[in-house]
Amino acid sequence: MQKITVKVDGMMCGMCESHINDAIRKAFSVKKVTSSHGKGETVILTESDIDEAALRSTIGATGYEVRAVSKEPYEKKGLFHR
Repeated sequence: MQKITVKVDGMMCGMCESHINDAIRKAFSVKKVTSSHGKGETVILTESDIDEAALRSTIGATGYEVRAVSKEPYEKKGLFHR
């Protein structure tokens, strides 16, 4: 599983977050996507890699600007994980 964090400029409210989340869900196969206008970021959890150019294009089409994209392996922390 992979965690992709996208820094996004222009989100002002919950509806902005929804627009980005919906666009990502329609364009890519993801496990989970959450956006925060307060933090100015979108976090995506996915089984397969997402092409950064395609991701930038998808978010750009919603009217928001991608500032940075970072990818890292993601492991769900279990109840007894230390």
